[in-house]
Amino acid sequence: MTTFRWGDPADAVTLSLSVRDLLSSALGVTGPRPAAEPVLPEPAPLPDFPGLDVSAAARLRHAAGMSTEDLLTARGGAVPDAPDGVARPSSHEDVLEVLRLAAEHRIAVVPQGGRTSVVGGLRAVRDGYAGVVALDLSGLDKLLRLDRTSRTATFEAGIRGPRAEELLNAEGFTLGHFPQSFQYATLGGFAATRSSGQASAGYGRFDQMVVGLRAATGAGTLDLGRAPQSAAGPDLRQLMLGSEGAFGVLTELTVRIRPQCELSYAGWAFPSFEAGMRAVRALAQDGPLPAVLRLSDEAETAINAATGSGAEAGGGCLAIVGHLEEAHPAEQLKAYGGEPLGAEPGRVWAAGRFRAPYLRDALLDAGALAETLETATFWDRLPETYAAVRDALVGTLGAGGTPPIVMCHISHVYETGASLYFTVVAAQAEDPVAQWRAAKVAAGEAIVASGATISHHHGVGRDHRPWYAEEIGPVGVAVLQAVKRAMDPHDVLNPGILLPW
Repeated sequence: MTTFRWGDPADAVTLSLSVRDLLSSALGVTGPRPAAEPVLPEPAPLPDFPGLDVSAAARLRHAAGMSTEDLLTARGGAVPDAPDGVARPSSHEDVLEVLRLAAEHRIAVVPQGGRTSVVGGLRAVRDGYAGVVALDLSGLDKLLRLDRTSRTATFEAGIRGPRAEELLNAEGFTLGHFPQSFQYATLGGFAATRSSGQASAGYGRFDQMVVGLRAATGAGTLDLGRAPQSAAGPDLRQLMLGSEGAFGVLTELTVRIRPQCELSYAGWAFPSFEAGMRAVRALAQDGPLPAVLRLSDEAETAINAATGSGAEAGGGCLAIVGHLEEAHPAEQLKAYGGEPLGAEPGRVWAAGRFRAPYLRDALLDAGALAETLETATFWDRLPETYAAVRDALVGTLGAGGTPPIVMCHISHVYETGASLYFTVVAAQAEDPVAQWRAAKVAAGEAIVASGATISHHHGVGRDHRPWYAEEIGPVGVAVLQAVKRAMDPHDVLNPGILLPW
């Protein structure tokens, strides 16, 4: 990851003339805004943490995540959440030592994997702390054990997705977990945010893959997962899955693995989002369920076709299906009005599935505001939530003089419901950070009012805390407060993240 841009500079996207014309004519984008060189605040002194690096380059590299707000703030020259230094542990014991020193010196600790958070998950609160240290877990990157009999693998939590997949592939296995952050995120990050990959219909969410874990906490070591399932009380693994570094630091994960296999991709056209929704619900509930099942609405289908990143669907909606040959859902899709488009749309999608973050950088460079948000709800509420969130975004940004294009797709399905993933593009206002915050508030209120969850797979971070508190209620908040006191008694882990107080 480069500083305040996604991924490898060699893979950066250049907007075509037709896309630039579209931004200008449809959205009123007038051109790029000058970027300022970010200025680091003066660092506070830190104790001798394992692997400590206090260089400006290290502090800047760990200063923010990858939300549009993070990027816009940094491009404006401010990195107020930059750590005072970076600790790089090489073992579980090193992590425990970091937490011990942090408690002794009142230093806030921000665990970091691939730094791909898009919800402010790396912006710790400084008030009340003598300093902030980023805990870079990239040194914990080993495959510790492969169990062919049980089909599990134990990894250190700092290993990145591609490296874990490479090691498993060499033994004929796969995790099958390929979120958009796959190329840079870590397995610990997947677990800490309840990540969901693009083949979730076939392989499950990442939290469903975790059968055991080890964590370093302010109260000591937590080892969990003696069996695939247990009736021995509540499953304490669930306290760490989705905890975003607020309760402890994941150092090892034991995950379910599957034999490696190839998927066949195909495109299908549906006359409307509603018709496509009925089709994907039928597959989720009655099968056969493909590994990848993705349905774009009319706006996303049209924009992707116009920019060369998707197929035409006759004014309707494009579905991408990735399946094993023995689980081909063609007859069911036809029964619900689907028109087969052949393998090419699926091939194009699979080839470009990690491209979107690079495209966002190019759009920000051009003077556009570009961001995503997501939710999930039950099938009966899905149309209502879809309309409410879209209307909230269109209304808020339109009222501010920057009418947007709002696109949406379903990419994770269950028997009882599905996710909705929105992409928003508009011209940047004079203050684009305030512009997006207003739109985000409107969307969050619409999500809560429709009875949906504030996040399906991005997590809570700092950005979703108000709605998370409303979602779990006062008793739920009290439970989390009690867990925090027990596992992080000195309150140094990721302050201001996740917990709604």
